[in-house]
Amino acid sequence: MLATVDLGSNSFRLQISRLVDDQLYTLDALKETVRLGAGLGRDKVLDDDTQQRALACMARFGERLRGFAPGQVRVVGTNTLRVAKNAPAFIERAETLLGFPIEIIAGREEARLIYLGAAHSLPATRERRLVVDIGGGSTEFIIGSQYRALVTESLPLGCVSYSLRFFPDGKLGKSQFRDATLAARNEIQRIRHAFRPEEWQLAVGTSGTARSLRDILEINDYTPADITLEGMEQLRAEMLRRGHVKNITLNGLKADRAPVLPGGLAIMIGIFEELEISKMTVAEGALRDGVLYDLLGRQREHDMRETTVNQFCRRYHVDVEQMKRVTVLAESLFRKVCGEDLDQDWLKLLIWAGRLHEIGLSIAHTAYHKHSAYILQYADMPGFSRREQTALGQIVLGHRGDMGKLLPYINDRMLWVAIVCLRMAVLFYRSRHDNTLPGRLDLKPHPRGFTLTLERDWLAANPLTANALRQEVSQWKNIGYLLELQQL
Repeated sequence: MLATVDLGSNSFRLQISRLVDDQLYTLDALKETVRLGAGLGRDKVLDDDTQQRALACMARFGERLRGFAPGQVRVVGTNTLRVAKNAPAFIERAETLLGFPIEIIAGREEARLIYLGAAHSLPATRERRLVVDIGGGSTEFIIGSQYRALVTESLPLGCVSYSLRFFPDGKLGKSQFRDATLAARNEIQRIRHAFRPEEWQLAVGTSGTARSLRDILEINDYTPADITLEGMEQLRAEMLRRGHVKNITLNGLKADRAPVLPGGLAIMIGIFEELEISKMTVAEGALRDGVLYDLLGRQREHDMRETTVNQFCRRYHVDVEQMKRVTVLAESLFRKVCGEDLDQDWLKLLIWAGRLHEIGLSIAHTAYHKHSAYILQYADMPGFSRREQTALGQIVLGHRGDMGKLLPYINDRMLWVAIVCLRMAVLFYRSRHDNTLPGRLDLKPHPRGFTLTLERDWLAANPLTANALRQEVSQWKNIGYLLELQQL
């Protein structure tokens, strides 16, 4: 049993599936039209009423997820939670009600997961597909083949945001549709070069807007099947004839979709015109399905995050031997500190941080740890959530330099432990060769820091490392914490 929660800008969705012979079968699904994006003001702050609706939904979803283990559930937040200034405070409250951590995923990571979900609901053919997902606050564009996304982009085009921006009073006029479609085309022009018609053979739509348009066009005989530009132009003409959102009572249109249909339709017309699409089929799989398959991959050691780390090591020309030395020692120290309370998720983050801590050297040697941390926090890293990337950046930032910058992280115990273990590993392997480590090298926590135990004779034989440790002890004192050296 696996579960995913998709906190979209229009709807919140919970899906519970059962794994049978490498296929996921849906057992239960819940959807609530929260319209989180509609609560985002011009100041990029979520209003209180919208937060309360969302938190009430979290409480209901939390009840359904009782009894699930942490490894069985993945919760992702998308565009609105990416941009809302008060998202951290909201997420903290939402996690308490839901009972599971919420991952805010970047736009391109959302695109990758959307494609993964769509691909599992399509025939396993080799043609290159253009997959388009119009969400409440953003639209994702992907070109992929079979189960692999090759090109991913995310643009700030959403059915909720465009409906509020161009049709705020519900009036449906030619000028509103024209302005909305032109605004969408203007955004799409930025990525058009990568999504030209010759780059793909099949256009596929996913999620609510595409499914709604398909159903409306087919049921009302605007097109026999799929989505076409001619069919959407007929739909637009019918909406103009009705004049107002409250008058839209088309066959196939669900009541909760009507308020955001104008924005979604304008965006889709803009996509068809700008990317020269003649026909678009619709896939049943989307983001939440992709999240489930990605979660399944993690459990079966086909973790996309591992692939990303390997790619980064190659891209930034990491010194493989030094990376191995530092990572092995950091992991050993982390296991000793944690003992029976070992947190596997934090251990993975530490190992990845150990492998990537020197990627900033490709930019400059001076302050390379800052360059490394910046890359890890802000680069597109498929498979990683924003929270995970932030943690990676913090661990790497702390592995060298002034201890004062580490004060904000001391109260987060596992982050603090990871930083200290990587810091010690780098210190012991400063020579960048396979020097002999102390026969006894233990790191244990105590209330105001850590105790490092090693042999007196080894320190005497390695005066450079001994001096570095003395400087480290002094730095710890300067921030009010202790690194106690215990010599045997």
